[in-house]
Amino acid sequence: MDYSFLIILALAFGAMWLMTSRTRKQQKEAANFRANLTPGQEVMTGSGLFATVVDVEDDVVTLETSPGVTSRWLRPAIAKLVDPPVAVEDDEDDELEDEDELLDDDTLLDDEPAADEPSVEVPDDASSLTEPRERTTERRDDEGTPRA
Repeated sequence: MDYSFLIILALAFGAMWLMTSRTRKQQKEAANFRANLTPGQEVMTGSGLFATVVDVEDDVVTLETSPGVTSRWLRPAIAKLVDPPVAVEDDEDDELEDEDELLDDDTLLDDEPAADEPSVEVPDDASSLTEPRERTTERRDDEGTPRA
């Protein structure tokens, strides 16, 4: 009897078992997550809709996408829980002070150049940046030599 065939078969069976056990574990975690949905949680549906859970009834979940706008979804359509956004510190006041300091340094706010600076005209398109090519009307044969 050939043992190499049995070893290959055992390895294939082991690989299949590992792959399916991982998938079963993920499905079990997702089902447990959906069973524990509570109002106030931020979730994402399978289609990518971000919303807040408003109400949970049996197999139907009511989601609020924006204030006053609700829709009803089947519980299996909820894909994952979304972490609330992290609050960013208000650094806007510091940035405004820095901008005020920069504007005090004799900078111009309008688009007009100063009297001592030369004006630069910017073309609307790039066609004026290259020189026009001369058109040739002579014909050439297959070898590239001009014909008369």
